[in-house]
Amino acid sequence: MSTVYRELGDFIAAALGGAVESTEVQLGELMVTCAPGDLVKVMKFLRNDSNCRFEMLIDACAVDYPERAKRFDVVYNLLSLKHNYRVRVKVPVNEDEAVPSVVDLWPAAGWFEREAYDLYGVFFEGNPDLRRILTDYGFEGHPFRKDFPLTGYVEVRYDETQKRVIYEPVKLTQEFRKFDFESPWEGMLQPRRLPGDEKAS
Repeated sequence: MSTVYRELGDFIAAALGGAVESTEVQLGELMVTCAPGDLVKVMKFLRNDSNCRFEMLIDACAVDYPERAKRFDVVYNLLSLKHNYRVRVKVPVNEDEAVPSVVDLWPAAGWFEREAYDLYGVFFEGNPDLRRILTDYGFEGHPFRKDFPLTGYVEVRYDETQKRVIYEPVKLTQEFRKFDFESPWEGMLQPRRLPGDEKAS
C-alpha cells in the first residue's frame, strides 16, 4: 500500500506544482503538506480529481508545537470511498495566522474548525459561525494549548446553597481516587462481593 501512496503523492505534487510543499508516507498513510494560502486549491483538487476523489472529510484538528516558529499544525483527514485511500493534509501556521475555511467544500468542517478555534485558538477565515463550541462563552484562553495552566482559570457551576451560578478557580480534586495496584485478574482471585451479588442470594 505504501507504494500506491507514494505514487499518489508524486501525482498530487506534480499536478499541483508549488501549492504542495511536500508529500510523504507516514504510518501507512499519505501526508500532504501545504501553506495556508494554497489549502483551498489543494483540497479542491483532492476532492474533485478522478485519481483522488477524497470526497469525505473524516476529521479536522489542530496540534500544538510551542517550540516551533509555526506553532500549530492544522490537520485534515480525508477518505476516498471510490479508491479506498486515506490522506492527511497538514497546514503549519503561526499563532496569529488565519487558515482559510473549507466549509464550502465540506459543510461538516464547520464544527471541526470551531473546535480547533475553541481549544487551540486557530482562526479560520471564512467560517460562517466561528464561535466557541465546547467551553463556556466567557472562558479565557484555549485549553489544549501546551502553555495553558493545568489548573485552568475559572470554572462555572451552579451553587445550590447560594441558588445561583458562581465562578471559582478550577481545582483538580483527587480524594475519590483509590489505587490497589492489582491487575483485574489478580484482584478477582480473592473472594469479594461485587455490586449485584446480593441479588443472587
